Amino acid sequence: MATSPFDRQAYWRGQLRRILLLLAVWAVVGFGMGIFGVEALNAFSLGGMPFGFWMAQQGSIFVFVLLIMIYAVTSDRADRAAGLGEREKGG
Repeated sequence: MATSPFDRQAYWRGQLRRILLLLAVWAVVGFGMGIFGVEALNAFSLGGMPFGFWMAQQGSIFVFVLLIMIYAVTSDRADRAAGLGEREKGG
């Protein structure tokens, strides 16, 4: 099912907005919490380790994987809403 150019523009505008938002979250967590804010976060402790160190080593990886899952789910929903979803194989 083909979509009109207007629909495509709206779809890609939504995709780019989603990507930029998730990249902004990644930058805040990865750089902000793991590099620039590490001293302030080290005032707290998680499992006996300074929280800033934990965020730099483990937390940012967990957030990155979570962002990938969020992107996959929301993109799949947007694809289906636009009529671009994958077809289920029967049988």
